[in-house]
Amino acid sequence: MPQQKRDLYEVLGITKGASDDEIKKAYRKLAKKYHPDLNPGDKEAEQKMKEVNAAYEVLSDKEKKARYDQFGHAGIDPNYAPGGSGGYGGFEDFDLGNIFDSFFGGAFGGQSARRQNGPQRGENIRVNLTLSFEEAAFGCEKDVTITRAEKCSDCGGSGAQAGTSAETCPLCHGTGQVKTTQRTPFGVFSSSAPCQNCHGTGRVIKNPCKTCGGSGRVRKSRTIRVRVPAGIDEGQIISLRGEGHAGVNGGPNGDMYVTVTLRPHKLFKRNGQDVLLEMPISFVQATLGATLTVPTIDGKVQYDLPEGTQTGTVFRLKGSGIPNPSGRGRGDQYVKVNIEIPKNLTSEQKDILRRFEEAVGDSHYQEKKGFFSKMKDLFK
Repeated sequence: MPQQKRDLYEVLGITKGASDDEIKKAYRKLAKKYHPDLNPGDKEAEQKMKEVNAAYEVLSDKEKKARYDQFGHAGIDPNYAPGGSGGYGGFEDFDLGNIFDSFFGGAFGGQSARRQNGPQRGENIRVNLTLSFEEAAFGCEKDVTITRAEKCSDCGGSGAQAGTSAETCPLCHGTGQVKTTQRTPFGVFSSSAPCQNCHGTGRVIKNPCKTCGGSGRVRKSRTIRVRVPAGIDEGQIISLRGEGHAGVNGGPNGDMYVTVTLRPHKLFKRNGQDVLLEMPISFVQATLGATLTVPTIDGKVQYDLPEGTQTGTVFRLKGSGIPNPSGRGRGDQYVKVNIEIPKNLTSEQKDILRRFEEAVGDSHYQEKKGFFSKMKDLFK
């Protein structure tokens, strides 16, 4: 028996009523978890990533999602679609006429045949592209290698050997459908089904092209140059029109969708167009003030830390964040300073600190004074 396919919502860990944002969020989380760059050599993670990509390809597409919600895997599986023998890795266009035919006795057979005989758009291709923090911030150009179906150059996509052409199917007379009539105790019923002689295409190729085997398409490996705009963020998608699989019967090519994944940075984190940084400072720097050398995505800058700075204080470097994808301005960089307490002090160093503590007393510790004042009031 064929293996039961998992529910696509289950694959992404969401419920059927999930919103577009919830679907995207779930995909981004799993893409980070199973991405090949983060799991080198892990075949199980690679297989999981393929499963997640396939689920997201359907659920992120409103038309495919609607078909899946109504008909399950039958709505998006190539075996149920017109010309389902394409098999080039994408979900082919699905004809609801096939299901309606089985329910309503072929009432939609004519429409189904016309769709199979007419031009069919090629399948889309989805790939992941992993970028560094800086590549996403400032933009770049990256090469992505894919394998796609292209129109056979030897037969021009017709599937017939050069010098010959496809002929009208003698069994269905070009309709792609064969009607049958069945007499039952309830009356006579007519139904139509795809012609087995021409597989529903309405045409028969007696001399198939030797290069493509009559399919009109061949698989080729291509390297596509992807222009990454400055400011792109995790999970965003770059669309490349016409870079997907070749169409059938003169139909247009599908598109290519590149989903961006960002590698974690050693220092920086990102919040939209803003950059976040946590920076340790010494007790003396916080107390007396200091000129700090602060790293940014543009390089090092100097910042004058005021005296008496408390741990957890956040200051802003205006315009030092991520460029806006629209080209209008940049975000900011927010730097949170944390006072690091020294360890492993010598006896002499400890004595110096004790003398300092005695000299300062409590008068210079505002928060400390306030705390003990509240505590005193609490236990009166």
